[in-house]
Amino acid sequence: METFFALNRYLHIAAGFTGFFVAPVALAVRKGGRAHRRWGLVFFWAMVVAGSTAMVGSQHIHSTFLLLTAVFSLYMAGFGYRSLFLKQLAWDARVAVFDWAVAGVGLIVFAGTVAYAVFTRNIPVGVFGFLGAATAFRQLRGYANAGHWTKTQWLLNHISGFLASYIAAVSAFSVTSLHFIPRTVGFLWPTVLGVPLIIWWHRRVRGQRASLAPGSGLSGSPAPALRK
Repeated sequence: METFFALNRYLHIAAGFTGFFVAPVALAVRKGGRAHRRWGLVFFWAMVVAGSTAMVGSQHIHSTFLLLTAVFSLYMAGFGYRSLFLKQLAWDARVAVFDWAVAGVGLIVFAGTVAYAVFTRNIPVGVFGFLGAATAFRQLRGYANAGHWTKTQWLLNHISGFLASYIAAVSAFSVTSLHFIPRTVGFLWPTVLGVPLIIWWHRRVRGQRASLAPGSGLSGSPAPALRK
């Protein structure tokens, strides 16, 4: 078993570092272009592997913080990726049962995380639990309003999900590896730096009513023209 957990740790480190370095590249290149889709897909799968191996590793070192942070990071990465396939909710009111189920389960899990954090007085876990519950609730509210989304809502969700996943991954690395930083500071600094970036991107998208260029790959099949 020790060999298994050692290999799991190496895989986690490799995937984590891949995600750390690829995310800025995906942000820097032209949005919607081939490079953006390619590096975005690499980032998504890096987060999936890093989050999955973190969940396994958390059982070995008995770290509740690592487990719940991994769950949050995976959920947000999935939220960001799935949004690429929900562009049609700007005019189509039909929402897949899968999407309802994922958001519903997410709300239950993150609400439970908040309750656990309050009981144990674990602020870092509580913050991620609250953000996760808020995201899941916002998803459910958005699905209830399907057919009336703005044309760029899917893009706002995509940005929020991927950047939040990245922030969570950096926070987990900071808390578990940068021991010279006080635990609370190590947890908070990625959020303090990352949230303004998300807000900036949201304002930019809303201001320009931006839309990714149609294409295949990470964005899925070419989306039908958005109705006016």
